[in-house]
Amino acid sequence: MTGRPAREQIWDYPLEALREALINAVCHRDYTIPSNTDVRIYDDRLIVWSPGGLPFGITMEDLYKPHSSVLRNKGIGGIFYDMGWIEQWGSGIDKMRNTCTKAGIPEPQFEEYQGFRVIFRKDVYTEEYLRDLGLNERQIKAAMYVKEKGKITNKEYQELTGVSRQMATIELADMVEKQILVRVGIVGKGTAYHLTKMTNK
Repeated sequence: MTGRPAREQIWDYPLEALREALINAVCHRDYTIPSNTDVRIYDDRLIVWSPGGLPFGITMEDLYKPHSSVLRNKGIGGIFYDMGWIEQWGSGIDKMRNTCTKAGIPEPQFEEYQGFRVIFRKDVYTEEYLRDLGLNERQIKAAMYVKEKGKITNKEYQELTGVSRQMATIELADMVEKQILVRVGIVGKGTAYHLTKMTNK
């Protein structure tokens, strides 16, 4: 007996990351805009949207490096801090990224789109996500193939996409450089390519 429930609940997205996204949305939204903070759930993603862009003095680039916290609503932020929901000012973005990586799903995307939104995805290897990384349609087709089959060789890439051996080598190397695929085996006919990350689904 461990004292733990017999069936452990596994969530599509780490709850700690979702909590941080919601806290940020409430603390940093622009309350002069008569719109609701919005949570939308789709089959493959979850989006948290809040009115108003980033606070003045913070850029999108700042989110990916250590930055000071610029509170648009200090009163709300202070309440959350006193309740223990905010542990350290300016740490929410890193916490979202780290908890998603630890859970085996993509890091959330942050966008200024008619406000500010955080996009959580279940699967690293959706076509939309791969396209955003700059992969062409042949490479995306190959990634879908590896999701199903577990691996791909240079010859299989040629047969799947209709390109030459040289082009297959170039495009597979590009996928390795983009950290989508990892090369396994000795150089030559024994080489195969696997997905760098596997989802926990």
